[in-house]
Amino acid sequence: MDADFLIIGGGIAGVSAAARLSHLGKVILLEAEQSVGWHASGRSAALFEETYGKNSTITLNRASRDYHMTANGGVLSPRGLMLLGGQDATTFEAERDGMQMRELTLDEALAHVPILDPAAFVRAGYRAEVWDIDTDLLMQNFVRETRSNAGDIVTNAGATSIAFQSGLWSVTTSLAQYTGRVLINAAGAWADRIAEMAGVPPLGIQPYRRSMARIAAPGGHDTRSWPMMFGTGESWYAKPDAGALLVSPADEDPMHPHDAWADDMVLAEGFARYEACMQIKVTRPIATWAGLRSFAPDRELVIGFANDHSGFFWLAGQGGYGMQTSPAASRLAADLIGGTTPEIDPASVTALSPARFTSS
Repeated sequence: MDADFLIIGGGIAGVSAAARLSHLGKVILLEAEQSVGWHASGRSAALFEETYGKNSTITLNRASRDYHMTANGGVLSPRGLMLLGGQDATTFEAERDGMQMRELTLDEALAHVPILDPAAFVRAGYRAEVWDIDTDLLMQNFVRETRSNAGDIVTNAGATSIAFQSGLWSVTTSLAQYTGRVLINAAGAWADRIAEMAGVPPLGIQPYRRSMARIAAPGGHDTRSWPMMFGTGESWYAKPDAGALLVSPADEDPMHPHDAWADDMVLAEGFARYEACMQIKVTRPIATWAGLRSFAPDRELVIGFANDHSGFFWLAGQGGYGMQTSPAASRLAADLIGGTTPEIDPASVTALSPARFTSS
């Protein structure tokens, strides 16, 4: 089967790129699993927070805001973000200022989250301009856009070999062979493996495990209006979810690419850090899971053509920023592939380019 654009990977990076590129030519997206969003994208406790990440990530966040707010009716709902600080004033103040938070009094903090232990933390910061992302709706919006432009999304189609010949990329799967003039590597934790399969030098994309548990609403409280909470140094976080509470140890354990699962001991350590700030302890979790957040060595996203490998395009290293950056990251990918001047500033385009890893 022939296409203008072959995309490997059906996470948020791949489906958003497919939607954008479907306006420029024929798209075929290949996903190894039985549905899109199977791995990290389907396990994300996504939040839209403009000031979260490195400068180039913040640029993408800000360029994505209008799309998240308005496209297809929008995918955001109010949440808010609270930082809880202990004795380390330096770390607290740096994070508070970096995320443009205002400092709360103890009474204000308790008004937001009544189960906080007043004796357990010293300071709290708060930012109201933070929203939940309806990740399923966002993914499906991109899927519908792709299909409305005759793009194909093929599942259970893991790549078994990749070759480049006569100006075309050929990807062989267990289902069929697919060809295209541009190959977009949106394979998440598997991005380096796809590059190596294609004969392209890997960039050092490293997957890290992030574990999560859903617990019952503490003390039977209505959590719907609570903000997302996290400890300084991102040592844990908690976020309301469908009448319950998600709690994570914010772990970052390096892993090989695989279908990740939560480690009970890591979760227990995270629960302990969360409980240290709360009056109510965790009982048995309702459910636990894990995903892989994949980063380039410098923790900037990687968006651009590989050097000296015609038509091989990197769209990888989203880390924990994939959902919130997806509108602008996919727009940038389509601009670069289509030869259009990018909407974001040139310095950010350079910071995101895989050319930064080229030895001088």
